[in-house]
This record gives sequence, structure tokens and C-alpha cells, in this order.
Amino acid sequence: MAKSDDEVREEFDEAVTMSATDLREWLETEESQSVGLGAEDGESTGHESGRLIVAILDKDEAEADDLDQMRRVVSYVHRHLAQRPDGDVTHTHWRYSLMNWGHDPLDD
Repeated sequence: MAKSDDEVREEFDEAVTMSATDLREWLETEESQSVGLGAEDGESTGHESGRLIVAILDKDEAEADDLDQMRRVVSYVHRHLAQRPDGDVTHTHWRYSLMNWGHDPLDD
């Protein structure tokens, strides 16, 4: 059964642990721009997603047009968290990829 719009918004709010300001600043870093599919040819999918997340967070309330992106974010974050590597993840591509999608696993 498909999730309601309110459920999607709630899950998005739980998955995105970074503020718009923090995510915007993160996306400017070399680490952010170095990870993800497509990073070697230009902007990665995750980096592009991060820009879309900032736009959503900057709104007073997410619009119906944002729901597909919000679903993608929730799906990515849940899937990627399940693949957590052993050890300290502070300076890993795994963490950097999640941060591009608005989730800092060190905030968990």
C-alpha cells in the first residue's frame, strides 16, 4: 500500500538530519563533490539530490511536486544505512554519500 503524503513528509523529516544551511555548506566541499555516481563526469546523483533537498528545506512546507524527491531521499537513506561499514565512518565515502542526501550518520 502506498504511503500517504503525510507519512512521506514525516519519514523525510526523520531521514534528513542536516539543516538547509549545513547541507548547503556541505555541498560546497571537495568531499561532497568527490563521491557518488557520476562524480567523475560532473555532478553526482547524490549531489544533485542535495541541492533539491536544500530547496525543499528552504520552503515553509513541502509541496506536492516535492513528494517524489522526498520518497527517493527516504529510500536512499534507509538503503544506505543498512550498508554501514565497520569501524569509524567519519571520513568515509559511505558517510559523504549519505550527507549529500541530507543525512549525517554521526548525528544518529
